[in-house]
Amino acid sequence: MSEFSGFGRVLMIVGILLFSVGFVLWIGDRIPFAGRLPGDIVVRREGFRLYFPIVTCIVVSIVLTLVLNLISRR
Repeated sequence: MSEFSGFGRVLMIVGILLFSVGFVLWIGDRIPFAGRLPGDIVVRREGFRLYFPIVTCIVVSIVLTLVLNLISRR
């Protein structure tokens, strides 16, 4: 059974990540600043809409980097 312990750990981590992403998508509309930061690009034309939340992506990246660095130092 020891050869399956690593696989079990990977499955648990993937499950936690999927749950986290699903939770964020579920409550995404309730986060007041998500996708509406200055610098996010929105282009609206007739029959076309382009939305690229560049600043929101940068903020999320910085927060995740800090959290993962704090977790990995233990």
